[in-house]
Amino acid sequence: MQALRLTSYTATSAIGIGLAQTLSALREQRCCIARKKWGTLDFDACIGEVADLDTFAIRVDLSEFNCRNNRLAQLALEQDDFAQSVRDAITRYGNKRVGIFLGTSTSGILSSEVAYRHRDPSTGKLPADHDYRHTHNSYSSADFVRGYFDLQGPAFVVSTACSSSAKVFGSAQRMLASGLIDAAIVGGVDSLCLTTLYGFNSLQLLSPNPCKPFDANRDGISIGEAAAFLLVEKAENPVPGDILMTGIGESSDAHHMSTPHPKGLGARMAMQAALQMSGLQPSDISYINLHGTSTHSNDDAEDKGVTSIFGTQTPCSSTKGHLGHTLGAAGAMEAVICTLALLNSFAPGGVGTETIDPQLHSNYLLSNLEQPMHHALSNSFGFGGSNCSLIFSKVAA
Repeated sequence: MQALRLTSYTATSAIGIGLAQTLSALREQRCCIARKKWGTLDFDACIGEVADLDTFAIRVDLSEFNCRNNRLAQLALEQDDFAQSVRDAITRYGNKRVGIFLGTSTSGILSSEVAYRHRDPSTGKLPADHDYRHTHNSYSSADFVRGYFDLQGPAFVVSTACSSSAKVFGSAQRMLASGLIDAAIVGGVDSLCLTTLYGFNSLQLLSPNPCKPFDANRDGISIGEAAAFLLVEKAENPVPGDILMTGIGESSDAHHMSTPHPKGLGARMAMQAALQMSGLQPSDISYINLHGTSTHSNDDAEDKGVTSIFGTQTPCSSTKGHLGHTLGAAGAMEAVICTLALLNSFAPGGVGTETIDPQLHSNYLLSNLEQPMHHALSNSFGFGGSNCSLIFSKVAA
């Protein structure tokens, strides 16, 4: 595989707006999940919310895209000089040669939830100003980013639940390898909505407390929201310090609509494929960012998959205890977290976990581990058995 160079990247979530705040929260092992009654929920939920999104102003010329999801996307795009890096790439290659491949699970569905509450009492019609195409539609986020940069290259959205914004790295790699584009914006954005919160609550998967992955007393997930974007190009002349995506593994075990294979077979296939593509051995991996949702079935299955390949010594953790499970944005968000770990030579310890489940045997970190970092693997596993593992590598001096 032709490795991809991460030219620029940014992330915004409950733990921070931009890279500096995100790194600080990881360093401090800060949990930013809070219990509150969000929106019109009839129960208190523990959520990882990005503050002040309701009042954040979307760009005037893009007002038709105005919804929580696209406001979150714009807030993220405008951090860490990411937008300027994209414009520089457009200058180099032209606006038809930069692709956009994003992941989401619910897009701007909140806009339709609000519209439904204000439908005409006689006819049931939704308000005339409700713009499904530019807000709720799954393609809305890619269409918004396309308009934000005036791009005319390939653009699409992947929606495979929690693996969505990990799988887009594969989409970008294939497009670059085919010669259709010269650079790509990859990433994901998912914002809080009632459908997600009520849905996971109905599945009895929401924890009444901030989640605690791999804990003996874990009792469910915490939902968060995030937007993360990365500009990727072919890694033709990497220099020391560059971060590359060197491996991607995808699998679809289709074991169950909402439960992973109990032995982690799909997860194992994805991790093995990523290792094979990168040419690395399990012992080369410095850190694993686990999918680690904090449900019994997910953590147990992932532990089996990880230990079957890596044994019990490779440092690993889930960062969902910091910011919650950001669903379709999780793959991209955790890709950025792995990049920060590689650049700053530390493996982030998990947050919220107190007593590791004795039935789980991975080397789960309860505190940050300062060590040289060469290669990090990130797992993203979605409903329906859609699995994706990514390997990121720091170019050595």
